[in-house]
Amino acid sequence: MNQSGETVRFLIHLFNGRWFMVFASFLIMACAGATYLFGTYSKDIKSTLGYDQTTLNLLGFFKDLGANVGVMSGLIAEVTPTWFVLIIGSAMNFVGYFMIWLTVTGKVAKPKVWQMCLYICVGANSQNFANTGALVTCVKNFPESRGVMLGLLKGYVGLSGAIMTQLYFAIYGNDSKSLILLIAWLPAVVSLVFVYSIREKKVVRQRNELSVFYNFLYLSIFLALFLMAMNIAEKQVHFTKAAYTASATVCCVLLFVPLTVAVKQEIEVWNMKKLPVEEPSEVKVEKPKKELDLVQEEKEMKSCFLTVFDPPPRGEDYTILQALLSLDMIILFVATFCGLGSSLTAVDNLGQIGESLGYPNHTVSSFVSLVSIWNYFGRVFSGFVSEYLLAKYKLPRPLMMTLVLLLSCAGHLLIAFPVPGSVYIASVLMGFSFGAQLPLLFAIISELFGLKYFSTLFNCGQLASPLGSYILNVRVTGMLYDREALKQLKARGLTRNDVKDLTCLGSQCYKLPFVILAAVTFFGALVSLGLAMRTRKFYKGDIYKKFRETPESEPESVLVSDSRKS
Repeated sequence: MNQSGETVRFLIHLFNGRWFMVFASFLIMACAGATYLFGTYSKDIKSTLGYDQTTLNLLGFFKDLGANVGVMSGLIAEVTPTWFVLIIGSAMNFVGYFMIWLTVTGKVAKPKVWQMCLYICVGANSQNFANTGALVTCVKNFPESRGVMLGLLKGYVGLSGAIMTQLYFAIYGNDSKSLILLIAWLPAVVSLVFVYSIREKKVVRQRNELSVFYNFLYLSIFLALFLMAMNIAEKQVHFTKAAYTASATVCCVLLFVPLTVAVKQEIEVWNMKKLPVEEPSEVKVEKPKKELDLVQEEKEMKSCFLTVFDPPPRGEDYTILQALLSLDMIILFVATFCGLGSSLTAVDNLGQIGESLGYPNHTVSSFVSLVSIWNYFGRVFSGFVSEYLLAKYKLPRPLMMTLVLLLSCAGHLLIAFPVPGSVYIASVLMGFSFGAQLPLLFAIISELFGLKYFSTLFNCGQLASPLGSYILNVRVTGMLYDREALKQLKARGLTRNDVKDLTCLGSQCYKLPFVILAAVTFFGALVSLGLAMRTRKFYKGDIYKKFRETPESEPESVLVSDSRKS
């Protein structure tokens, strides 16, 4: 009886532990990247509803708008528990994508364009609720490992496209319309299963914390390599339904292997709690008020509007208005507009790029999978490497952003001036650079403006992304593509009314748009370099020092061990 009671208590400890929460967050994030699969099913929407490229890109913009405008989820998270945020996200995900599936399968009447834009915006916006619920909570639970944590979590988001592709082949076969149905129900179910596991815990840094994250990293790399191997194999060999089922099964097993690491860590924490602790003698030591604390107290007494242009030093907790109106955030906004706006445009058009260059459908799917997999590598690389460079060489994280944007320029130029096989290389470069930008953006925001309002600020920080996507995707790329397609129709003696969907063929279709994207991204790299120069002094210091100090919530005394007892 005692043994069974001990087991029950341990299971309660396990499901409430920080490490199990990390594992649960991995699974939620692994299903939170449905927006990256737009290139796979967008052709179904285009052909079924008879859209031209500008209309399809408008739909892509609303997808990006929903995926990146997460201010509402951030504000909701400020005043409600995490489980409520995750439930809202689950409901939005199912409703949005299920309505799209009903539309493309003809089960409902053809909706107007604005209705389709609304459906995909709602479905994509659910991703922010998963991010706010899982990602922000993990960063707060592991503040000194935030770069690593962000890299891993966003890495799983990057892999989610390839993971869900394997699952849909196994469940539904080669039916891209059913992929939309999978996107509707799977992320919603996973979030609901772990809805009570994601919550803020007491931060107690373990000595082996970083090595545990490296174990998670190695397991996720193995998963990424497996998905890449399957992607290559599926293009070389004809896979049967049984082969897809076997591949998906292995994928699911690899997704659950990190659970063993989490359980091992929770067992160690459990055993440490059971050890007898020798009570130290209590010696009261007066803690002097820090000058910074006094200044901060005076500021909190003022209206938040009166302190908008009087922010605290970098790294302290900014108010939302102080952060949004600071020059650092404006510079970061411009860099994000250029970098993520261009990257989203490239990813959204990947299906049509392959089609315009004459690649078959199964090869176009491999481009999307390559972007997804290398998206993962970019995310974990930027998270772990930037953390290492910051800790060892005090290298400003914005400088890493500059290097990533320069790499993105090379990918855009390979699309603008294609040679045989260049789209494969471009998919790798664009996927890697696209993935690397988000963990860097979130880490920079948390470091410069503090964690107090991080759930709102990181969602505000990525608002530049959909704005960049709209201008660069809809107003530039989509219109230039359609203009070239109309030229080709005119050369064949046809008009727009003679064809159902407007298609452009040849390297000219995307040449000018991607030259423009490369130029915009290069400008973003220069802006990011400016931020690196502005913050180099801040990053030279110990930016995580305050997380190793005694919390202010503790009494104005500290416990000092009596040396005479030793």
